[in-house]
Amino acid sequence: MSVDDKPADWDATKYARVATPQREWSDAVLARLDLKGTETVMDAGCGSGEVTAHLMERLPEGRVVAVDGSPSMIDKAREKLGEDRVRYFVADLAQLELDEPVDHVFSNATFHWIADHEKLFRGLHRATMPGGMLVAQCGGRGNVAEIISALAQVTREEPYAEHLGQIESPWNFAGPDETEVRLVAAGYVDVNCWLEERVAHPDEPQAFFEASTLAPLRQMLPEDLFQPFSDRMMEVMGQPDSFNYVRLNIEARRA
Repeated sequence: MSVDDKPADWDATKYARVATPQREWSDAVLARLDLKGTETVMDAGCGSGEVTAHLMERLPEGRVVAVDGSPSMIDKAREKLGEDRVRYFVADLAQLELDEPVDHVFSNATFHWIADHEKLFRGLHRATMPGGMLVAQCGGRGNVAEIISALAQVTREEPYAEHLGQIESPWNFAGPDETEVRLVAAGYVDVNCWLEERVAHPDEPQAFFEASTLAPLRQMLPEDLFQPFSDRMMEVMGQPDSFNYVRLNIEARRA
């Protein structure tokens, strides 16, 4: 398996409860977005809307376009944020077409789920007004190395191998150099990308692991095998209470 063109539908309720590390890291990303408070900003991969709520606080007279590939996530975001000043789209970001461009694009913990970054950046470029910023953070080169190593072992064990086969990483963890090249090719200027190491200390480590990292595998396994698979992964990794991340930071401006 590799990153699929069709986004997975996630357990939005569980994710909203346990995904505190991503929310904590998102504040620094949001701070890099220079806002007057009147703009329209796309949250590209809004998830359950927890981070989107922080974005809206910085847009007291503005609007948000909330996009996610998971219908459950969009439902959860709508439940949290309401309809005032927010438009919702269930869409694959690599296929997104908006009827009106936005002033800026923000994204947190999303782009590594998308296989084709060239297509992704071209689409986001089209969706942004001239002079608008793309400010994002996602998994980068070297991210969750321990999890990838455990996946290589457990997905080849029975009864999981029958359903998961010769799995590859379900993520696209790019480095800053190739990302800058792709952004420039898509039409961006003032491009700056860099890697940053982070350690996640979730309150509920296995629940966090299941709601985020294992989300795409849940759809590939029979329902009665998912929990044993998660347990086996945690066993192989030594029952971790923290996870090592490498984040790819992205800043670019539409010419």
